[in-house]
Amino acid sequence: MEEIDLYLEEAKDQMEKAIQHTQLELNKVRAGKAMPSMLDGLKVDYYGNPTPLNQVGSINTPDARTLVIKPWEKNIISEIERAIINSDLGFNPQNDGDIIRINIPPLSEERRAQLLKHCKQLAEQGKVSVRNARKDANDGLKKLQKDGTSEDLVKNAEDEVQKLTDQYVEKVDKLLEVKEKDIMTI
Repeated sequence: MEEIDLYLEEAKDQMEKAIQHTQLELNKVRAGKAMPSMLDGLKVDYYGNPTPLNQVGSINTPDARTLVIKPWEKNIISEIERAIINSDLGFNPQNDGDIIRINIPPLSEERRAQLLKHCKQLAEQGKVSVRNARKDANDGLKKLQKDGTSEDLVKNAEDEVQKLTDQYVEKVDKLLEVKEKDIMTI
């Protein structure tokens, strides 16, 4: 019985990680509003080490269409600018010597459709991760059954894994729904 609980707990952990990863990926998709999280994952060359941008300066949003990055050391401002230009974010940073401003252009209808399609792909990847966690748990449960655990216990555990899977797939759908509203809001 303890082994079954371990498989259920492991499946739940994997599904939770899939949700967190999907949320993180969806947050990176810009929806026309300036958000500091747009720059998450961006690394700056800081004394030869790739360092996350939020560890070398502060990122603020003075208004809905502008990001302002204020480096903690002025000598790193050109590295921050280079990292933004070289990223695939499509931003055009403006460096005034003290801070970097990034103006977020409003999204065209065509761009909104592209972003929506991309978000749906990210959500589908999240669902696949959840389903993979289900498969791993079910494989482990089948192995337990071969090792002598009662068929009823294994069947009940598989039903529990399926319920978890349904819950987490629904969570992914909700994340997508929120992002969809965000993208389509003008």
